[in-house]
Amino acid sequence: MMLIDTDVLIDVALDRRPHSDSASELLDRIEQGMGSAWVAWHSLSNLYYIVTPVLGKEDTRDFIVELSRFMDVAETGTKDIRYAAELDMADFEDAMQVSAARACGARCIVTRNVRDYARSPISAVNPLQAIHEFI
Repeated sequence: MMLIDTDVLIDVALDRRPHSDSASELLDRIEQGMGSAWVAWHSLSNLYYIVTPVLGKEDTRDFIVELSRFMDVAETGTKDIRYAAELDMADFEDAMQVSAARACGARCIVTRNVRDYARSPISAVNPLQAIHEFI
């Protein structure tokens, strides 16, 4: 089980090459049932905000709905935001990802920015690593 970071989803939605190649392959495999994945609630709002100017509202919403067909949203709440605030990480949004991963029991966080998670108590891997190690 893994938590997919926002940057991976944006890479797929906007087909940002070369990153979208491995990110798309990972999501395709998850959709085919080869692995299970979660996404943080706040990732979906960030995704919507960043992708909508390019794809438009309808296509962005369709992308998010499609994701929800094969990925679950990590259930988080007040205690999880407090946990994120206690983490010694440079970027609070990354700490929120860690907290969401912890909440859903993810074994890793899949991100393009692995080094941003150096202080994370949950390991971070890039999409290609996730394919080889967790699928």
